[in-house]
Amino acid sequence: MTKTRQIAIVGGGIGGLCLAQGLHKAGVPVTVYERDRTPADRLQGYRVHIDPHGARALHDCLPPSLWQAFLDTTGSGGQDFGFVTERLRTLLVFTAPTVADPADDHHSASRITLRQVLLSGLDDVVRFGKTYERYERLPDGRTRLFFADGTSETADIVVGADGGNSRVRRQYLPHARRVDTGITTVAGKFPLTPENRKLLARRLLDGPNTVIPPKGIGMFTAPHDLDGSPVAATAGGTRAAGGVGGVGGIGVTEQEGALMDNSSSYLLWAVGAAAGRFPSGLSEMPGEQLQAAVAQMIRSWHPDLRRIVDLSHPDTVSLLPIRTSIPVDPWQADTITLLGDAIHSMTPMAGIGANTALRDARLLCAALTSGGDPVAAIARYEEQMREYGFAAVRGSLRSARQFVGNSWAARLGFKTFLRAAERVPALKARMSS
Repeated sequence: MTKTRQIAIVGGGIGGLCLAQGLHKAGVPVTVYERDRTPADRLQGYRVHIDPHGARALHDCLPPSLWQAFLDTTGSGGQDFGFVTERLRTLLVFTAPTVADPADDHHSASRITLRQVLLSGLDDVVRFGKTYERYERLPDGRTRLFFADGTSETADIVVGADGGNSRVRRQYLPHARRVDTGITTVAGKFPLTPENRKLLARRLLDGPNTVIPPKGIGMFTAPHDLDGSPVAATAGGTRAAGGVGGVGGIGVTEQEGALMDNSSSYLLWAVGAAAGRFPSGLSEMPGEQLQAAVAQMIRSWHPDLRRIVDLSHPDTVSLLPIRTSIPVDPWQADTITLLGDAIHSMTPMAGIGANTALRDARLLCAALTSGGDPVAAIARYEEQMREYGFAAVRGSLRSARQFVGNSWAARLGFKTFLRAAERVPALKARMSS
């Protein structure tokens, strides 16, 4: 593919921006069309786990200064993953291995800060306030994109990166559906101040945990630890108080409320269950009522688990309905393609959605910059993406169902298995491989 081909990316989320960074770095003309009016319009306030697939994608697509900015703004602390009971009895802990190359490691990142990093240096690439509506094929093989403001743009290649409700997918692959799983999650942020740290068991601070009660409900916790100092790194690698002043141009001081604070340490918690286990009217509840509903559901649990819910700021508590894509059969490759949630939206229970989108971005960037026929390059990308992407969809749905499993016997059997694995190193090693 020659560098004169124009690539349009619809959607400025994590995957779309990572692809834009990689193409921009390679000198390929690319434009991102984002419906938000400004970079600060749609900030997601929770942490995201970046695994080695995601880290390698960021390393390869970002320029060195921004890769360093990403590393400088990630949370520190342990990545050991634990399984515990609702009474905080340890079932199994996977110890994270020491990795020499951070591109092959796990990281805790603020979604807000990560988006700032990904936006940095793309002032001439990202066009805000462009709500995509539809596309139209042109006789010369190009594609015209139409936007809600009455404007249109043309491109040689179109990448739909516009999320789970993708309008690009709806037109291009109308049979590719996304459905409700019947599972609902409420999440919040417990501030990790020096005083609050003393209130929690060490296991909650040492790394992520899945809490497994007898049946019907699940809880996940994960620390995003910035060493207690409200600082973050700029694109130049220096550290500055109050946000990411040199990355993306959005300091945390421009955002109000604890949910949007990306400069302080906190413990993310999420409680999920089948929708019927929550009180009615959940979608209309403010954070304070959501918080009270969760507190009632876990009232018999360990005091530390109740404490992280009770002492979270209500503004950080949000409702997260859980949806998933339905895997579809292969389609004929064209000059339109999809990445991330636009094609393989998955539940968050396996913690791999963002990483799969980043993996897409790295693979598609390599395909589009490899030379040759762009449709053939897209076909190669889609063949691999479908395989690992829909495998991730199936795996995350399986994890979601296990997370809220309503069988007491199945839960008991799983706990027994975890305890056995903790005692048998060979079994534990096989589980972590």
